[in-house]
Amino acid sequence: MSDLTQLTIAEARDRLRARDISATDLTEACLSAIDGADRLNAFVHKTPEIALERARAADARLGQGDAPALCGVPLGIKDLFCTEGVASQAASRILQGFRPEYESTVTRQLADAGAVMLGKLNMDEFAMGSSNETSTYGNAVNPWKRQDDAADLTPGGSSGGSAAAVAAGLCLGATGTDTGGSIRQPAAFTGIVGMKPTYGRCSRWGIIAFASSLDQAGPMTRTVRDAAIMLQAMAGHDPKDSTSADLAVPDFEAMLTGDIRGKRIGVPREYRMEGMPAEIEALWQQGAAMLRDAGAEIVDISLPHTEYALPAYYVIAPAEASSNLARYDGVRYGHRATLGPGEGITEMYEKTRAEGFGPEVQRRVMIGTYVLSAGFYDAYYNRARKVRTLIKRDFETVFADGVDAILTPTTPSAAFGLGEMAEADPVQMYLNDVFTVTVNLAGLPGISVPAGRDRQGLPLGLQLIGKPWEEGDLLNTACALERAAGFVSRPEKWW
Repeated sequence: MSDLTQLTIAEARDRLRARDISATDLTEACLSAIDGADRLNAFVHKTPEIALERARAADARLGQGDAPALCGVPLGIKDLFCTEGVASQAASRILQGFRPEYESTVTRQLADAGAVMLGKLNMDEFAMGSSNETSTYGNAVNPWKRQDDAADLTPGGSSGGSAAAVAAGLCLGATGTDTGGSIRQPAAFTGIVGMKPTYGRCSRWGIIAFASSLDQAGPMTRTVRDAAIMLQAMAGHDPKDSTSADLAVPDFEAMLTGDIRGKRIGVPREYRMEGMPAEIEALWQQGAAMLRDAGAEIVDISLPHTEYALPAYYVIAPAEASSNLARYDGVRYGHRATLGPGEGITEMYEKTRAEGFGPEVQRRVMIGTYVLSAGFYDAYYNRARKVRTLIKRDFETVFADGVDAILTPTTPSAAFGLGEMAEADPVQMYLNDVFTVTVNLAGLPGISVPAGRDRQGLPLGLQLIGKPWEEGDLLNTACALERAAGFVSRPEKWW
């Protein structure tokens, strides 16, 4: 039974349609794996009753012979997605007890496609973090270990629970959200595929907001083909989201030919950061060689404003967060502080937010409020917006020159130990996003593909960045890289 949890989405779909396995058996296998993996702290709200009910409904649809690709496929849902009647806390104490009376557009579309929700997944509080150490549920744990070292490692963040669950075989795929790398970085740390689509490709309605101009939902899976299948169900226009693009969703899976002959792949010279580990540089060169061997032309490119991306991001994202998180005040839902004699509404706001938000969220709200304040708006926020425009223009210039995709490392290192950066300067943690934030600032699609392992046996990922709305072409290039890299490693079970 446990072997069923190792199936890819594509394999499960084919076997379900052939009636070789049932959705109920597959779901029960995943639920059993989840119950045996509490040590990873990936699933924080288990929903076995909902899962089995949807599995039985999927079996009925499969029996009628007209089932979508995800029908009967068990998935995990990041705790940032509102799910009707199921706790949706964004891993924050301030939303304790919140059970929405509505369903996010993305999770509703997945349910309509027959997918089975196994439960809600751990994450950094309000998606603010790169290590899944800011969660009210406690740390999620990477299923990978360093060689000859029992220390717990981070699965990355903010979608750390999603990454850990997929890598450990607890679910066949999971939803993630990406504001500055929160799908791609944890995917690289856990040896899976993570895709951030073009901004506007997937509806943000019903996803608890962090930074509204940067947030985008995407799939986290074991293979590129699975990412294509899952994105197909997640994407599409939503009139409830004013930033949702009214564009047809192509058949992403059908575009996976693996043929990239004649494609021009750019390698940006500005991504060669000072102090970058030799292993990351070597992997990057190997990735370029793999794509060249597959028939692509590798070209040197320049993205001159890259060095300003991280500071611009850490002005814009906290500014939007301070605005979005102003609604959490203890009045209508979630945590409310207990007041003492003579205390009124002002004290309730202050105490509720002080108790409900963790230190990292408080830090970013304070930064955001500062850069939006009257005396500093032009000096910080407006300047950051101008830099964002320049970064976007850099990409537009490169793509206009005939480049089809851009190859970079996903992260500046492999997964680090939980607690290793906790006492460090917060900026050191923010540097984990150095290769990924530009994609969000420019609204582009990006994907992380597992491509190798470091000397301690931990997975490393390579990132491909594509043209806006051309996820199909990007997935095809990623498919070619995946085939060439041949990464099939899975963590040894220790939990």
